[in-house]
Amino acid sequence: MSTVGIVGSGIGGIAFAIRMQIMGHAVTVFEANERPGGKLGLLAMQGYRFDTGPSLFTMPQLVDELFQLAGKNPRDYFNYERLPEICSYFWDDQTRLKTLEDPGETASLMAEALQEDAATIYRYIKEAGEKYNIVSDLFLDDSLHKLSTWTSKKALHGYANLHKLGLFQTMHQAHKSKFKNPKTVQLFDRYATYNGSDPYQTPATLSIIPHLEYNLGAYFPKGGMIEIPNALVRLAQELGVQFRLNEAVEKIRTHGNVANGIQTKMGVYDFDIVASNADIRPSYKQLLPENLRPSHLLNQPKSSSGIIFYWGINRVFEELGVHNIFFSKDYRAEFEAIFKQENLFDDPTVYIHISSKVAKEDAPDGCENWFVLINAPANSGQDWDSLIQSCRTNVIQKINRVLGINLEDHIVVEDYLDPRRIESRTSSAGGALYGNSSNNKFAAFLRHPNYRAAIKNMYWIGGSVHPGGGIPLCLSSAKIAVKLFQENA
Repeated sequence: MSTVGIVGSGIGGIAFAIRMQIMGHAVTVFEANERPGGKLGLLAMQGYRFDTGPSLFTMPQLVDELFQLAGKNPRDYFNYERLPEICSYFWDDQTRLKTLEDPGETASLMAEALQEDAATIYRYIKEAGEKYNIVSDLFLDDSLHKLSTWTSKKALHGYANLHKLGLFQTMHQAHKSKFKNPKTVQLFDRYATYNGSDPYQTPATLSIIPHLEYNLGAYFPKGGMIEIPNALVRLAQELGVQFRLNEAVEKIRTHGNVANGIQTKMGVYDFDIVASNADIRPSYKQLLPENLRPSHLLNQPKSSSGIIFYWGINRVFEELGVHNIFFSKDYRAEFEAIFKQENLFDDPTVYIHISSKVAKEDAPDGCENWFVLINAPANSGQDWDSLIQSCRTNVIQKINRVLGINLEDHIVVEDYLDPRRIESRTSSAGGALYGNSSNNKFAAFLRHPNYRAAIKNMYWIGGSVHPGGGIPLCLSSAKIAVKLFQENA
């Protein structure tokens, strides 16, 4: 049996802890904050409850799998429902659209609202699933940094279908060639933001992302997104995992090129295995300052960050759903502002998540809890106080235009999150939500590996390493890291 120390209790760190504990190892997780969960947090104000981080839940089977591995019934710990309505879309010219759990119905609604051919849209959705199946087993289950991965049967299947994956087109180019209406192109381009990237730069390979919503479904956890880490921590503790909260790691200790412990203000802890669930940049710069760094990875452009307003609203908006998008008039200019100018666009795309549509207890009677997200550049020293104020004004004006209201009259409680706060609370470099961006065709292959021989007995998990950011990919990173540990043992 090995002793295992984990830096950070984001969803990937918790999953790695559970998998290693089930295998018989003694696991301790160190967390700088007072609660585990990483970006999956909770905010409560005057009867309003907000999930502070990720708001879309897909691929719930990856969470269920952890309970099943432990011989537990997932439903004794964690429950969720599939949303019949995925998202409501709004444009300034009053075009409106709802997407539903059935892809055929969604294709019909899109065709009607956007003057597209329903069969073309339906075929696109189904092709996204076919492309996903080409790459998922390889990309989500195995390390891309081993020769055996690239010579496997799964890889050979991928090579045979490489022409279908859009490596040599951008996402925007692929969508523009497929659809007639710029609004349809914009709708599908937005999925680049699911990993913090720019559809005008990121490869069309990422057009597999809509598959997760339209074919596999969007879900809502009972109790909110915070119940994902809550349930997994409960399982981990029952298995024997130790959580040391409010205990920030100051250094990962190494002897030569072998990781052998963790140092905090509370003391020095020896471990046979160390894993980092922290962003790769602070992991190297702060925790491993004396070890060889992969500079080519650390110098890659960061993903986008975000500004989030948490607004308690004193009325109900029937036209809004759980997930809502208010689109920018000029999408290209918006992404240029974010990634090239490192600034905010004055007509941003606005995402509004309202969990009280499903969980009535998340807001007082007759009220709603609005989680309002605007994509933003990572922090590089911008005047965020000024940007947040202008952003708030622009967002409210946009919502007022589209819904024909005076939103200021209905905001009764308020808080916000910006790249600086994200950086300080989660140790994400620059507040980037997904580590490095995917704004080139090789970005998926340039993510940090889950194990580097340069630092033995050290494993890497979470959104800044392979396979990427977001709950499903962070859970997959833990699975891959454990597989590599077994191979190295």
